[in-house]
Amino acid sequence: RANAGKTTILQRVCNTRENPEIYNQRRGKCGHRNASGTLRGLHDINNEMVFRSNPGFVFHDSRGFEAGSESEFDKVKAFIADRSKETRIQNRLHVIWYCIPVDEASRSFTRVEMKFFSECDTGSIPVIVLFTKFDALYEIAYAELRSKGVSREKAEELAPKHAEDSFAIGPQLKFLYNSKDIQRPPTCHVCLPNMDKDDADCGPLIERTAAALNDQVMEQLFVSTTQNNLELCMKYAVEK
Repeated sequence: RANAGKTTILQRVCNTRENPEIYNQRRGKCGHRNASGTLRGLHDINNEMVFRSNPGFVFHDSRGFEAGSESEFDKVKAFIADRSKETRIQNRLHVIWYCIPVDEASRSFTRVEMKFFSECDTGSIPVIVLFTKFDALYEIAYAELRSKGVSREKAEELAPKHAEDSFAIGPQLKFLYNSKDIQRPPTCHVCLPNMDKDDADCGPLIERTAAALNDQVMEQLFVSTTQNNLELCMKYAVEK
């Protein structure tokens, strides 16, 4: 979706503050994202987003699947189908991060999102749902704890865990994984709070992504390309 904090998440994964540069299919530079994350240049999922400080990662960003955005859905579907057939590793699509912010007043899945998880055949490409801006649920959790008589200090301490536990048994995940309307559920999901903070922890996203990759070589390449999680790199070096 739009305004899901995607650029900020990519910056955290690549351990950089710089803005990504945008390249077209002929590797010609055609734009960049400014400090607020707004795209300057042609917005096309076929274009590549690259951070100069970490060129090992190449990202593709679609427009948000807002209500009625059937044309964008068709473009994304065609892009996934084309890239899933690629034999060259540099042109393949290796993982899909589907970003859904949970700070919105209406957190239900849109019709186009339901269509994506029902009709879009991603083949062997894993799909991970990123519930972004998850810290927005902390205030709700805090209020619930306070209503049960928990002290302010303790409620503030317990709010993040309470929000995670409540979300884990809430309607969003039940619908995503168990609904008859969802024919192609995601591989897994990750809740990402406070990605706008300098000390944001994107370790769970990196670890889930590495685990979701079907190819062990790609898994090791992904982990080695990640520059901000030495602990995970050492873990995979030992285990794999």
